[in-house]
Amino acid sequence: MKPFYSFPLISIVILLMVSCSFQPRAEWVTTTESASWEEQPDILSALLDTISTIDVTICTDEPRQQIDGFGACFNELGWLSLSRLEPNIREDIMQELFFPGEGANFSICRMPLGANDFSRDWYSYNETEGDFAMEHFTIANDQQTLIPFIRNARKYQPDLQLWASPWCPPSWMKYNKHYASAYNGDTSEEKYRNGLPADKAGSEGMDMFIQDSLYLQAYALYFSKFIDAYKEQGIPIFAVMPQNEFNSAQTFPSCCWTAKGLARFIGEYLGPEMEKKNVEVMFGTMERANELLVDSILTDPLCSKYVKGVGFQWAGKGAIPGIHKRYPDMKLYQTEQECGNGKNDWKGAMYSWSLMQHYLNNGASAYMYWNISLDEGGISRWGWAQNSLVVVNPETKTFRYTPEYYVMKHVSHYVQPGARMLTTEGTYTNLMAFRNPDKSLVVVIANETDADKPVSIRVEERIYRPSLPAHSISTLLID
Repeated sequence: MKPFYSFPLISIVILLMVSCSFQPRAEWVTTTESASWEEQPDILSALLDTISTIDVTICTDEPRQQIDGFGACFNELGWLSLSRLEPNIREDIMQELFFPGEGANFSICRMPLGANDFSRDWYSYNETEGDFAMEHFTIANDQQTLIPFIRNARKYQPDLQLWASPWCPPSWMKYNKHYASAYNGDTSEEKYRNGLPADKAGSEGMDMFIQDSLYLQAYALYFSKFIDAYKEQGIPIFAVMPQNEFNSAQTFPSCCWTAKGLARFIGEYLGPEMEKKNVEVMFGTMERANELLVDSILTDPLCSKYVKGVGFQWAGKGAIPGIHKRYPDMKLYQTEQECGNGKNDWKGAMYSWSLMQHYLNNGASAYMYWNISLDEGGISRWGWAQNSLVVVNPETKTFRYTPEYYVMKHVSHYVQPGARMLTTEGTYTNLMAFRNPDKSLVVVIANETDADKPVSIRVEERIYRPSLPAHSISTLLID
């Protein structure tokens, strides 16, 4: 005969086992200067009333902006660097960058509309002067670099969102008839000179694009032809911005505009043309801290009805807080990670982390790194050394992921498109938190001190206590 207490005892044991197995826990991965992407043992949570000190609280009931995604820019020199590798190695990299849920999980990217500073050389899609009907428009140059680059990415991420902006219009559409806007004839290395005469240089606060309706209409048609040509290649473009860094006269492809000139171009020409194509127009890219330049666009009665968002980069980070405050429903993008110096070191990675925090904490819904891949040293056609996510050694045909890549991955791998950023409170502020559409919680947190640091993180009625390694960035995923 069985003891009368046997069934209740077994039930209690089973209940205890079930309770333990469902104790909330967090997956945890860390990156330090010397060890990248190390998976740590899961962190078991504790009840709130068992912990005396709370360093940070994740406010799960205070959702902020929706996140559209993370990515980078497709540049010609990036494809050239990756093409030095064996095809199977290059495919592994592209899969790591773009395959959903596997690596960086990139879902939104930028591309140049014509030449930019990391092109092989100057070019546009139509250098036939006076061709206002765009009869000689061609993307033949892109067939060699940008199109295979983007197709390769879309092979792994078919839903990749892509937007474009020009650095420079066809040179015959500018007053100085040249792709550059700044003189660099004094540079010590002749190969980096652009050939622009000193008296043809432009400057901030002027329109270098010819402000004539014939030219403006032709330029809108140029955008339209670009949209159609890429669509024929199976590459949809969902949005355009009218000019990269419209305040900056550069030694490489560039074109200064005034905000007034851009408002006219968008309102009378580009906006209506893109509306026919069902392509969004965003204002940017904004590289100054002057909020009034953005206000002049967003309050213009004709232009503003076409502007669906604003893109910021470089010193434009100083304008995004005020614009987000005054236009809380406006879509804001960070459009270009500051480029670094070609060293690709941990110091640069931590600066990139601070930039990401700044933009996302001030309303940005997308964050894009700049160069996906470069040869060792990262030298542009015009002599500028910059950082990249991937560095290729041309001599040994090998590559490495940089610390900045892992900073991006710590966020982009876990934060899904459609996630909402969350408010955090407490004395520990070097972190960001997100709620994914599947309800999982992502906490990305850094320790930039010289010692390991335990941190108590409150999520509703539970506490998670990771010990953050010195000089590290970590991600906690809480289901």
